[in-house]
Amino acid sequence: MAETVSFLKPRVVNPATNPAIDEIVRANIAVKRANALELLHAIAAEHGEVTFANSFGAEDMVLTDLILTERLPIEIFSLDTGRLPAETYTLMGEVEKRYGTRLKVYFPDATAVETWVRREGINAFYDSVELRKACCNIRKVEPLKRALAGKKAWITGMRAAQSATRTELPVRQFDDANGLEKYNPLSDWSEQEVWAYIRIHGVPYNALHDQFYPSIGCAPCTRAIAVGEDVRAGRWWWEDPANKECGLHKK
Repeated sequence: MAETVSFLKPRVVNPATNPAIDEIVRANIAVKRANALELLHAIAAEHGEVTFANSFGAEDMVLTDLILTERLPIEIFSLDTGRLPAETYTLMGEVEKRYGTRLKVYFPDATAVETWVRREGINAFYDSVELRKACCNIRKVEPLKRALAGKKAWITGMRAAQSATRTELPVRQFDDANGLEKYNPLSDWSEQEVWAYIRIHGVPYNALHDQFYPSIGCAPCTRAIAVGEDVRAGRWWWEDPANKECGLHKK
């Protein structure tokens, strides 16, 4: 009998999204989870009007799972820039089904987007840092201000180890740009701990992560990275690492 030959490429497993999990790791994640929950409860109790900015990255899915499974009194919102990857929209739908919720989504002002594109061009963000930041301002920063209006504090999924612009990220800080308290509950979490939590608790996540996308934003501004590259190397990869922020998280 002739031997069957397959021409399909073998699936490449991303080691970053599939960490080894033993009892020590499980115990560590249990402690991390308890500490994060304690902080989230304290934030809600202190401020009352609290919201969480969910961009559907791995870190944000950890916080989404904590908030929704524990039914914490913390609002969750997302920004739809109009240029997100299809995989992100798929995850948004999965989140609504998994947790029995409806997402609160903010969109950029249509007139502002139309004006910018007609003036600068559809992909002008590649041409200069100034144009890219102008695009981010229209699609992200302005909608964020509407999302934060009336709130006393907001929560992000940022981690200190994510990039050169976040190395000294505190758990709590005052956001001068938006005039309210800002919390980063996963500031001291490692990438391995984030993924261990996701695997242990079966949390849904963006399929692009398995394709070596550790950080996911707008589709044209995000690419996969090589093993060993900085986790933010795939964001605005044509720019200097010192500029790799969109304006949502000004120091």
